[in-house]
Amino acid sequence: MKKICFVLIVACVLFGCEDTKTSTPDSKESQKTNISETAKKATKKVEEKKKKEIRITSKNVLDYMIEYGKNNPERKVRIVTDFGNIDIELYSETPYHRANFIMLAKRNYFEGTQFHRVVKDFVIQGGNSDGWNIAKKRRKIGKYLLPPDTKKGFKHHRGVISMPSGDIDNAYKLASPFEFFIVQKKGGTHHLNGGYTAFGKVFAGMDVVDKIANQPTDKGEWPKAEIMIRRVEVLD
Repeated sequence: MKKICFVLIVACVLFGCEDTKTSTPDSKESQKTNISETAKKATKKVEEKKKKEIRITSKNVLDYMIEYGKNNPERKVRIVTDFGNIDIELYSETPYHRANFIMLAKRNYFEGTQFHRVVKDFVIQGGNSDGWNIAKKRRKIGKYLLPPDTKKGFKHHRGVISMPSGDIDNAYKLASPFEFFIVQKKGGTHHLNGGYTAFGKVFAGMDVVDKIANQPTDKGEWPKAEIMIRRVEVLD
């Protein structure tokens, strides 16, 4: 019996015992396929990210917003502030402005911006800041203006979100597409109809708008205490 065991041990040493974990040709081929698929997915993600973060200019803005709008059809957003949340539904009938706002939200532009202009019984205006980080964000996104879209029949009722973009020859109304204002006045601000692009309406959180509108300001309508926009979330 001892001799038999000895012979088996020697045979194992000389010829090598079978390793049940050794990969078969098929499993090696499967591993190569998986690695290749993972690499393709990673490359696709990088390409998609670069495409999304393309720098916007006055020349490519319309093509960019049309394409972005097709790929990002969401219409509901939430502005998160220290005073509470403001939920807004954006109008599909104002496609450039809707796509622009969704794009800025998804690129985290609004984080760290402020409601920098507050006029009680009129509007609260946000999307700006005197911070260096916000200026850098703007440069990265691009320098562009949106065309006015004021003939869709939307009025500046209480709770409407609008952008100061109006007639092409009015430089003041062609303001930054990074900014917006929300009508707080009861009864609306209808003298703004036709001059500014209304592109959505608050459906929850007007009490928050009222709280912000009631904050004390200096003579330049800048709030004495910072009213920060923590972030804008895309809901649906």
